[in-house]
Amino acid sequence: MKMRVPELQNPKTPGRSRILWAVILLAVTARIALAFYEGNEVTALPGVADQISYHRLSVRVMEGHGFNFGVGWWPATPAGEPTAHWSYLYVLFLAAVYFVFGPNPIAARLIQAVLVGILQPLLTWRIGRRLFGPRIGIISAVFSAFYAYFVYYGGTLMTEAFYIVSILWIFDIATIMVCKTTGRFSAQRRISWVLLGLAFGFTVLLRQVFLLLVPVILLWLAWKLFFRSRVFSLPQMLERSAISFAVLLACIAPWTIRNYKVFNSFVLLNTNAGFAFFWGNHPVHGTEFVPIMPSKEYGALIPKELRSLNEAAMDKALLFRGLDFVRENPLRYIRLSASRVKEYIRFWPSGDSGTIKNSVRFLSFGLFLPLFVAGLCLLAFTYSRKNKTGRISLQPGTSLLLITGGLYTFIHLMTWTLIRYRLPVDAAFMPFAAVGTVACYDFLRKHMARSIPKRPKRTKTVQFTISN
Repeated sequence: MKMRVPELQNPKTPGRSRILWAVILLAVTARIALAFYEGNEVTALPGVADQISYHRLSVRVMEGHGFNFGVGWWPATPAGEPTAHWSYLYVLFLAAVYFVFGPNPIAARLIQAVLVGILQPLLTWRIGRRLFGPRIGIISAVFSAFYAYFVYYGGTLMTEAFYIVSILWIFDIATIMVCKTTGRFSAQRRISWVLLGLAFGFTVLLRQVFLLLVPVILLWLAWKLFFRSRVFSLPQMLERSAISFAVLLACIAPWTIRNYKVFNSFVLLNTNAGFAFFWGNHPVHGTEFVPIMPSKEYGALIPKELRSLNEAAMDKALLFRGLDFVRENPLRYIRLSASRVKEYIRFWPSGDSGTIKNSVRFLSFGLFLPLFVAGLCLLAFTYSRKNKTGRISLQPGTSLLLITGGLYTFIHLMTWTLIRYRLPVDAAFMPFAAVGTVACYDFLRKHMARSIPKRPKRTKTVQFTISN
C-alpha cells in the first residue's frame, strides 16, 4: 500500500487567503470573549493562579517600586526585597499597559487577546503550509485558533500565550532557513540570524527553560545548512550562529547585570529553576508526583536554615538539595519522573477539578491526542518508506518540531510537570494533527466510495469533484 503525507498538490486555490483571515478573525473574537469573561478582576481561576502575582508585581513596577512586592510573596520573597522569580518581559508588558490605561487588567487582556489571536494562527499556518502544503496549513491554523487551552490562556495575565507565539516564531524562522536558500529572509542573509536571535531572546525572557533548547536548535541548523546541504562553510556557519547567540545574550545581559547588583551574586536570568527542581523531586512525593499542593505546604518544605537567604541564594541552595534527592535515591527519582507522564497527558475528567477545567481539558488534548498520534504515525511510516522507494520526501523542518517537542517533554518529565507546561508542544504539533485529520478523512472517503455499489453502465453517472 502506497502512503504519502497528505498535501495539496494544486496551485493556489481562489479564496484561500480569505479563509485564513476569517479564521484569524474568529480566533481573535473567541479570545476577546474570554478576556471579557475574565473581566477587570484578577482571581485564581483554574490553572491561572500565577496571574495574581504578575498583576501585583506589574503594578509595583508601574508605580516605580521596582521588581518587588509590598508584602511577603510566593515563593519565599520578603516584603520589599528584590525578586527575579517572574518573567521580566511579561511584567514590563503589563506595566506599560497599566501606565497608559491605568491598572486595569481588562486592557491588558484585550491587547493580548488581539495580538495572540492574530499571530498564533498565522504562524501555525505558515509552518504547516511550508512543511506539508497549503491544505495542511489552513487546517493547522483552524486547530490553533480554536484549541480550547489556547483560547483559555489567550486573555490570561500569564506568559503562556506570548511564550507559545514566540516559540512558533522561532520555528517559522528556522524552517524558512532550511526550506529556502534564496529570498529576503533566506539563511544566507544575516538579518535572518538577527531575527532568530531576537526570537530566542523574547522566548527565554518569557520562560528561561527554553535556554536548554537554544543550542539544540542551532546545532540542528548547522546539521541542515552545513553538514547536509553545504549552504555554508564551517566558518560561515559559526559566524551566523554567533550572530544569533550574541543577540540572545544582548537580551539577557541587562537582567543579569541587574540581578548581580540586587543579589550580589551571578543569576543569569530568573530564580525559579532551583525552587521547581527541589519541590518537584522532594521525597514528600514518594514515587507518585503531586502536581499542585497548597502554597503553605511548599513553604514548609524549605529547610529552616535556608529561609534567611535572599531569593537568589535560596534558589541555588534548593537546586543542590534537589540534586541530592536524586543522588540519594536515583531509582525513586526515575519512578517519580515516570509518574509525571500521567499528569503531562491528562485529558480525562477528575473529581478534584471543576467543570470548567475538566471541559477545557477534554475539548483540547482529549480531542486532539488521536489526531496527533495519527499524524505522527503516518509521518513515521512515510519516513521508513523513504529509503526503500525514493518516492516520499518530508520537508527538512519536520524534524525540528519532533526533536524540540520531544526534548521539551523530557525536560518537564524530569523536573516538574503541569498540563499548561505541555501547551507549547501542542502548538508545535498542530500541523501533525492536521496531517492526521486529512489522512483519516481521505481514508474514510475512499473506503466509503468502494462500499457504494456501482450503477449500471447504461445509467448516466454524475461525478462530483471535491475541491481541496
